[in-house]
Formats: sequence, structure tokens, C-alpha cells
Amino acid sequence: MSLSIRDQFELGFQKATKSIYQNPKSALMGLLLLFLAMASGMPKVTIDTSTEGFLHDDDPILIEYNDFRAQFGRDEMVQLTIVSENIFSEEFMDRLKQLHNELEANVPHLNDITSLINARKTVGDEGSLIVEDLLERWPENPQQWQAVKREAMANPVYTNLLLSEDGNITTIAIKTDAYSSAGIDDDPLAMLDAGTGFDDEETTSIEERPFLSDAENSALVRKIKDIVSGYQQDNFKIYLAGSPVVTETLKSSMTSSMARFVVMAISTIALILFLMFRRLSGVILPLLTVLITVISTIGLMSHMGIAIKLPTQILPSFLLAVGVGASVHLLAIFYQRLQHNQNSGHPEGDAQEAIGYASGHSGLPILMTSLTTAAGLASFAGSDVAPVSELGIFAAVGVMISFVYTLVLTPALMGLFKVKALAKNGNSDNKSTITLLDRFLDWVTHFSIHNSGKIILASLLFLALSLSLALQARFSHEPFTWLPEDNPARIATDFVNDNMKGASSAEIIIDTGHENGLYDPAVMAGLSQLGQDVEKIATEQLYVGKSQSVADLLKEIHKALNENRDEFYTTPDNRELIAQEFLLFENSGSDDLEDLVDNQFQKARFTAKMPWVDSIYYGDFVDSIHEMFSAVLGTGVVITVTGMAVLLGQTVVAAIYSMSEGYLLAGGIITLMMILLIGNVRLGLLSMIPNLAPIIVILGIMGLFDLPLDLFTMLIGSIAIGLAVDDTIHFMHNYRRYYRQYGDLERAIKETLHTSGRAMLVTTIVLSTGFFLYIFSSLNNLFNFGILTGLTIIMALVSLFFLAPALLHRAHQYNLIPNSNDHQ
Repeated sequence: MSLSIRDQFELGFQKATKSIYQNPKSALMGLLLLFLAMASGMPKVTIDTSTEGFLHDDDPILIEYNDFRAQFGRDEMVQLTIVSENIFSEEFMDRLKQLHNELEANVPHLNDITSLINARKTVGDEGSLIVEDLLERWPENPQQWQAVKREAMANPVYTNLLLSEDGNITTIAIKTDAYSSAGIDDDPLAMLDAGTGFDDEETTSIEERPFLSDAENSALVRKIKDIVSGYQQDNFKIYLAGSPVVTETLKSSMTSSMARFVVMAISTIALILFLMFRRLSGVILPLLTVLITVISTIGLMSHMGIAIKLPTQILPSFLLAVGVGASVHLLAIFYQRLQHNQNSGHPEGDAQEAIGYASGHSGLPILMTSLTTAAGLASFAGSDVAPVSELGIFAAVGVMISFVYTLVLTPALMGLFKVKALAKNGNSDNKSTITLLDRFLDWVTHFSIHNSGKIILASLLFLALSLSLALQARFSHEPFTWLPEDNPARIATDFVNDNMKGASSAEIIIDTGHENGLYDPAVMAGLSQLGQDVEKIATEQLYVGKSQSVADLLKEIHKALNENRDEFYTTPDNRELIAQEFLLFENSGSDDLEDLVDNQFQKARFTAKMPWVDSIYYGDFVDSIHEMFSAVLGTGVVITVTGMAVLLGQTVVAAIYSMSEGYLLAGGIITLMMILLIGNVRLGLLSMIPNLAPIIVILGIMGLFDLPLDLFTMLIGSIAIGLAVDDTIHFMHNYRRYYRQYGDLERAIKETLHTSGRAMLVTTIVLSTGFFLYIFSSLNNLFNFGILTGLTIIMALVSLFFLAPALLHRAHQYNLIPNSNDHQ
């Protein structure tokens, strides 16, 4: 009788494993070379928590943002917001000046620093334009300080930028370098280029350099924090805000938590493995397998130039949990067979026969589970969100690396160190525990089959309720709220949002299409009008607290040149006059104009300051900005909306669409693979119901408790279905084997639960515990991700233990699937 394809696979796994057992040194040498090739990338591992890191290098949105940074510099600023009862006092200003100077002298990668100390003051004097610092002449008495206060409070440019509306809060704004300084210190020509930012021809070599790196951002934030710590006092309370600060805080938390979670996961898994196997080899072999899997995968990422980002930080813990699951299935059958051989009188338990038997029994299901898990994850490879795409690719690669290591390293080490069986009946000490577990599994079998109708009906009602709640789940992407409420960076962000009209901004680029197009009086008047219109934008979630453009600077110049009279705080209606006034400003020695226009006066920058809110709301804002600017400036002017806030908003939109497509693709691929691997269309479709049910339930829980669907919780579905399918494959594979052997449904399910069911129970404990460890994270997003993923995995096991047998029973009753698989 010819063997089926499935039988041929099982025989092939058995022969290959025995060969590895017999030649362990050759197998280990091959694995060692493979491991060293991938692990050699570990010293080059980098971490990137930047917002632009969420987008692919060729993403048009990121290209537009990079063009903006190349022209106008980095829009992300560090904001030191300082609270005092009397800002315009000599004592306060002395301290502010000292802090300003120390920051300017010592902070690396600093491009510009602005505070009341050097705030721009533009005045006219007998037809001349004078641009100087607000405190060019240091006041000598309280009366002079009050005069400075009146002047500062009357300047509309300072309001909600350098001064709060009540005058009790001031800021120091630190603009960082747009480009990395890597290599510049050793290159005199690069240093020369770095200082010539206004002329496009002179900045060509700069633009070829990489933008400021994540590591450099962290270095400057840490230095600022160190300096600020020496100035904090009751009447000089400093809040340190800005996206660079949030980014560095998230990175610090991620760096410390990754190592902590890996150690916690290893310790927890080791304890569970020891309790299950009561053998040292049962702990060492799985842990060694998953550790080299993690190192190999991350090393491979580094070789490919891929940094670890916020979503990909879950990769080590994920691979640890998944890799252990495969080892548990293999070792559970190996130790059971080894003990059987020992009790049957085989020499030393005949470990070679036992590992061959275990591989033949579990090799194909492990391959099938690895393929389905990898397929579920790989469905995100095409995501528009770069780290989600990278997680999908490298988690899938890591799963397949784990498969190779599991089926090669385990038998090789057994062959080298000769794992032996326990003494005869050596497991008698655990007889009561095993009997209790057996009784539980027998009860599950009897209950699920004899109450199949009730179980299916209750499941349908529960799923319907969950689906209705799932429709209430909301999408979200609000990185600073991932931090605890008592985190200084989050407190500072909330404070700036509430008291300085926003901690974030959008950048609008106006391209007139031709040189000197900004001299057009209609364009300048339009920008001035838009400054007022934009500040009227206000919804329940988002508003514009302040706007800035070159039109504001022009009004400042025009007023100064007209005897500093307030009625001239407007844009001129003469093209030649506009050009002349800008020329006078450039000749004054100030370089502020280059932050607002390009050198050809073709493009202008318009900044809208907003609170840092959930990025899901930025999409409508961008649409309204396009509509508003086009209506005022006309169709001949090209409007581009960019900046960090826009990047965040676009990331969410891209994530929603790409992950939705990923879910559909993953579901389709895994369903098709289940049908092909199980060998029966109806049984394959039936097996997907227990896999999809937990995802619907967890979405219902998220809707019920108003937990957001963010970049982390949106990964749960793909990860959970990949892991749940693993157990389903083992369940269905063994069910088919036993049903073909006995021809009795209840006995087949009973035998399945007594064999693979035990391993499924342990792997569920391991997997869910691995994710539950994230409840110890200081980041709220990881806390939600961990507890929801762990619950999903547990519900998947419950679904498989109760719903799957009930569905099989009803399907057999109504002849929906064949009553015999002998023909297959």
C-alpha cells in the first residue's frame, strides 16, 4: 500500500532526525556557522523611536517632510516652559539668562535657541530698520523692567510662543540641527558647508548627509535634562516638553524594558518548563533554542540595516513564547515515548527511537504551525507603516528560524549528551496530578460533545454581543499618552497644551511656482488673512492656538518703518515695497528670514501651533487646511501640508488601511493553508471558527472598556490568529490520526486532548504568560497589548477545547464532513 503525502512527510522527519542524532557534531557545526553569520550583526543593532521611522524611506509623505527639513530645518523643538509669579524681575531674568547661556554653550546638535533673552525686537529709527534683541540693553531698575514687560506683552509675535497670555509663563525654544554631525568634525569642508544654510547651492553637500539620528536626539535631550535639573526651584518651575523629549523618554523606557522583559520571560518560561518536565534537559533545550533564535533574528535585522522601533520591541518576547511552544510539543512526545521505551525494557530507554518517533509525530504539525504563524505575520509585510511591515517580515523569518533550530538543535544535543529516561515508573510521584488532569480532559470531552448544541448556541450569542461591542472600538495613535500620567514628559506636554496653546505644530508650505513669487501683495495679504482664519479653527478635540508666517514678519517690518505706528501693522500693497522691506531686514544682520522662505522667495513656510492630541483627528485638519489655503491663495499656488503632527496623522491612516488589508490577507492565506494541510475543505473551514472567535471577543472587550486600537493592539489579531492556528493544527492533525485509527469521534477527541491537549495547555500557559509580563511595562500601550494578547491566547484554548469538539460533533451528525478519512 502506497504511503500518503502526509505519511511520507512524517517518515521523512523521522529519518532526518535519527540521522542528526547519529551525527550530532556535523549538525551542530552547521548550525553554529549559520548562527554566527546572523548573530554577527548584534553589535550593530540600533534603536529608532522617531516619528519619521514609522514611514518607509520612499513614502511620498516622508519625502515631502524631508524636503521641508532640508529647506527650513527641523520642526521638532525642545520647549522649556518656565512658570514664575514675576517673570519681569531682575532675579528671574538673571536666572533665565544664565540658563539660556549654559544651554547655548553646552547642548550638542543645537541649531538655534530663542527666549526672552534674545527675542527679536524690530523697530524703526528715522527711516532706518533696527533689528536687535529685546534685552539688548539690560534694565537697571524695576521701572525699566516694567517697561520691557509692557513692550513684550504688546508684541503679538511673542504671545503663546515666548509668553503666555497672562504673562506668568515663558519659554526657551531649542531648535536642533536637521542633519547628523556624524563625520563632520573630521571634515573641514563639511564644517564650512554646515554653516552656510541659506544658499541652496552651498547646502548641497549637507543635504547628502543623513538627518539627525535617534542617538543624537537622545544625547541632546539628556544634556538638556542634566542642565535643567540644576535650575529647578519653586519660583522657577521648568516643564520640559516637545516631541524630541517624548521620543527620548519612549526610547529610554523601551531600552530598559526590552532587557527586563526578556529576563522575566526566560525566568518564567524556565519555571513552567521545569514544572512540566521535571528535567534539566526539558528546560535547557527549549531555552537555548529560543535564545539563539532571538539573537539570530535581531542580528539579521541589523545586517539588513533595520533598527528596532517601538512596535518591533515586542519581537524578542514574541519569539521566545512561540519558539518554546514548538519545543514543548516535540519534547512532550519525546519524554513520553522515552519513558514508554524504558518501561518496556528497551536499553537506556532508546532515546534515538524516541526522538525519531517524536519528530515523526510532531514534525509535520510543527512545520504546519510555523508556516501558518509566519503567513499570518508576513501578511503585514506590505504595510505602509514601516515598523509594522518590518515586524511582519522578521517575526515570520524568526518563526522559520525557530523551526529549523528546534528540529536540528534538539536531536543533535540529545545525541551528543545522551539524554536518558527516568527510572521505571519514575513519574509515579505525579500520579495524582496526572489523574486530576486526565479527569479534567475526560470531562471536557464528554461535556463538549454531549452539550454541543448548547455550546454552539451560547457561542453564537456571545459572538454576536462581542461583534456589536467591537463596532464601538476606536482607532488611536497618541504616543505621549503611552507614558504614565505621572511621567514628567507627559505632565509637561499636558501643561504646554493647556497653557501655551499647544505642544505640537503643522507646517504648510506655500509654493508660488516662480522666483520672487512671495513679493506678490496678494500672496502676502492672503497669508496674513490665513493667519487669522487658521486661528479660528476649533473642534472639540483640536484647535490652532497660534500661527506664524513670513507675512507676520513683513507686518513687523512695515510697522517699524512707519514710525512704529500700530495702524501700519499690515502687509504693503506694493510689490517693490515688499521686496525693499525684505532687503532691509536681510541687511539688518538678522538671519530669521531664512527660517520662513527659500532663497528665491518662491516658497514660504506657514506654521500652525496646535495641542498634541490623538493623531486620528489630524486627517480632517489637513483636508480643511488644503481647502482653506487654496480658496484664499488661488489654484496657482501649490499647498503642501507636512510636519510632525501630519506625519503622526498619516501614520494612523496608513496603519488602519494597511492592517485591515493585512487581516483579510492573513485570514485568507491561513484558511487556504488550513484546508490544504488538513486535506478537507469543510474541515478546514470549520477549524477556522475557533481561531477567529477569540479575536472577535477581544475586540468586543476593547469596545466595552474603551481601549484604543493603536499600532500595538491592532497587531493582536494577526499574532493571535497565528498562535491560535498552531493549536488548531496540532488538534486537527491528531484528531484525524485517532479518528482514522478508531473510527469513533468521542474517542478520537479524547485521545487528542490526552496527547496534544496536554502540550496545548502548557504552550498556552507559556504564551499567555509571555505576553502577560507586559503588564509590568511602564508604557500604557504595552500594558494593553500584553494583557489583551494573553487573554486572546487563553480564549483560543478554551474555544478549541469546547467549541471545536462541539462543531465536529454536529458536523458529523449532519454529514458535513466525511465520517472516515481512510481514503485520504
